[in-house]
Amino acid sequence: MPHMIRSLISVFAIAVVLVVGTLFWRAHSHPVELSSAAMPPLAQLHTMAGVEKLPAQEIEDQSLVYPTPTR
Repeated sequence: MPHMIRSLISVFAIAVVLVVGTLFWRAHSHPVELSSAAMPPLAQLHTMAGVEKLPAQEIEDQSLVYPTPTR
């Protein structure tokens, strides 16, 4: 009988943790959705900034720049 009571308490505790975790996760996911929804589309940002008026330039790809070792 004591083993069954411990099992029941454990199951209840796990259920409470799952419910609280789910509610906590949902409460913090809404601000991310709201902030991304307020962001205008990229094409509209380019139009607002006047990107089409900038001169065409060749940009060197620096995506693989490694630091030089110190001596």
